[in-house]
Amino acid sequence: MKIAISGKGGVGKTTIMAMLARQFKEMGKEVLVIDADSSPHMAQSLGVAQPENIRPISEMKDLLRERSGRVEGSAFYNINPQVGDLPERFTIEAGGIRLMVLGAIQSAESGCACAENTVLKRLLTTMLLKPAQVVLLDMEAGVEHLGRGTIAGVDRLLIVVIPSQSGIRTALKIRKLAEECRIKNISYVGNLVQDEDDRRFLAEGLGEEPIAFFPDSREIRQTERRGAAVIDAHAAVADSTAKLAAVLDKLA
Repeated sequence: MKIAISGKGGVGKTTIMAMLARQFKEMGKEVLVIDADSSPHMAQSLGVAQPENIRPISEMKDLLRERSGRVEGSAFYNINPQVGDLPERFTIEAGGIRLMVLGAIQSAESGCACAENTVLKRLLTTMLLKPAQVVLLDMEAGVEHLGRGTIAGVDRLLIVVIPSQSGIRTALKIRKLAEECRIKNISYVGNLVQDEDDRRFLAEGLGEEPIAFFPDSREIRQTERRGAAVIDAHAAVADSTAKLAAVLDKLA
């Protein structure tokens, strides 16, 4: 099962993905989380020790240049770089959950080096194709990354949306771009939901019912503000997380 998650910045997608990782682990599944956000916070959410010391692979320019085979000043590079050893080298573990901090794969418009970018894409594809495990891909906020072909290997895209007009507009844009990328299985997940009115607002604005609703949790906010592992506040959203995991397991 390969699940990607996206959404407007600040909607809580990393928190939901961390909770989902814990839930699948408790269900006895092997779980790998890939943090492909431009501002990665999954390590802290999962309770990794000293997360500030983790360097995203996307920032390892010397390594990426070496694997790409590109010589300084040359426009030529290997379009099929070898990355088979990188998952073992750069995957860490927290509470039985494996994590790779990939960092964001940049677009051509942002001025990235195409050779190094090719290595990142190859690495991500390799991880998504690994059999017999749950792979959860936490992507950067927004919509611009969906045109890069980085999530073609996922089984389902989850779009996290909060009950606001701007949240719904962004979610609908993400869905449109995802469909243009030929991603077939797309679902919404509501977050920061306080009552039935919020649920109705989301369902009407999106044109369909989200497959799960997460409450507006004061406990999660306080946990995050303390700099503690958000996953430790799992009890606050246990029912919502269990429901989401069950639905995804059934749809797989």
